[in-house]
Amino acid sequence: MNIDLHEIAVRDLVAGYEDKGDEGVVGYGGRLDIRPAYQREFIYKDKQREAVVDSVMQGFPLNVMYWARREDGSFEVMDGQQRTLSLCEYVAGKFAYDFKNFFNQPKDIQERILDYKLTVYVCEGEPSEKLEWFKTINIAGKPLNEQEINNAVYARSEEHTSE
Repeated sequence: MNIDLHEIAVRDLVAGYEDKGDEGVVGYGGRLDIRPAYQREFIYKDKQREAVVDSVMQGFPLNVMYWARREDGSFEVMDGQQRTLSLCEYVAGKFAYDFKNFFNQPKDIQERILDYKLTVYVCEGEPSEKLEWFKTINIAGKPLNEQEINNAVYARSEEHTSE
């Protein structure tokens, strides 16, 4: 398995952001599957998503994110979905931070947010390697419940058998 470190600007992450409901959520110019089948739904509460925006506004580092590169060159979020969705939804104007949505922020603040660099590790490898990596990186944070782990295993095995 190959793992590479990348810095991704928020402006690049949110480019092409679209929530298609049951059909999924995409960003990064349509090349990033933000909510692949094995990921849980969005669970952050208001305070958590506002904390993500606050971290970016203050220039504090966010936790590392992990993406997997697919065979077609697109990506999927393995870890960092909640932070990713928080940023995309804020820039899209779906919620306010400190009583202001993104579009009501002064231009310099908007640029600071869009220029903020996210730390993303991108992995490439066999589906079984990605599944092991997914399980390993999800040891910390809010634990997956048994059903969420089963969903991940099932989604990965379906991906492998459909190739």
